[in-house]
Amino acid sequence: MSDGPTPPPPIEPEPTIPIEPPEPSGAAGFPEPPQERYPFWSYGDLLLFTGLTIPCMLLGLALVKFVMWVFHLRPSARVMELLPEQFLGYVFLFCMLLLIFKLEYGKPFWASLGWRTTRLPWMWMVIAGIAAAYVVAMVQGLFAMPGGSNPLMDLLKEKTSLILMAIFGIAVAPLCEELAFRGFLQPLVVRSLGVIPGILVAAIPFGLLHFQEYGRSWRHVVLISLAGALFGWMRHATGSTMASTVMHAAFNSMGFFALFAQRQG
Repeated sequence: MSDGPTPPPPIEPEPTIPIEPPEPSGAAGFPEPPQERYPFWSYGDLLLFTGLTIPCMLLGLALVKFVMWVFHLRPSARVMELLPEQFLGYVFLFCMLLLIFKLEYGKPFWASLGWRTTRLPWMWMVIAGIAAAYVVAMVQGLFAMPGGSNPLMDLLKEKTSLILMAIFGIAVAPLCEELAFRGFLQPLVVRSLGVIPGILVAAIPFGLLHFQEYGRSWRHVVLISLAGALFGWMRHATGSTMASTVMHAAFNSMGFFALFAQRQG
């Protein structure tokens, strides 16, 4: 005979499940979105942009020729035809880049290329451009520069041509070249190679762009590449293509000022 009813077996406690710590959250309590890579464009976009350069320039040339033919225009100076061709070529080219940004990435044009204000005063940007001109002039003294004329100097023989080229070279060319080289190219190569190599690599095609107009002088390519590296330093230090454009414009102003002074002398 049993002494009484058998007691029920003891109930084991359920194992506790460890709780993972919550992910870091933003100010609103939601997880922080991943940071977007900059620049967002690729080397394929760079290749496309480069391939569009010649067609866009030819389109600008064709449009100017067509207008001259329709209205029977005969410009008295070569630059009166050349500068509108180049300006329209730049417009078409950057319109293509704008479409790439909008259609492929949904991104704005100016902000993507670093066109923003900076805390650096404008006067310091101008001073940096003047200082860069003196640095390049001192380095130029180390080279035996080629004598004689070149295609660029041939365009500047007349006073009217010199004035028009100065306006274009101070107001238009720095803007377009900085958007292309320091705004579009430099961030891509800096991301791949690092800051100093990226700035130097981006400056080389900038120098080569002027190879033909300076009579295929490699010395001028070296000097202009040096100037491009200094503009690239400004772009990286301030994060602003506007700053490098102002510096570039001040640099060009010194060159045209020297030409005007030489003519007056």
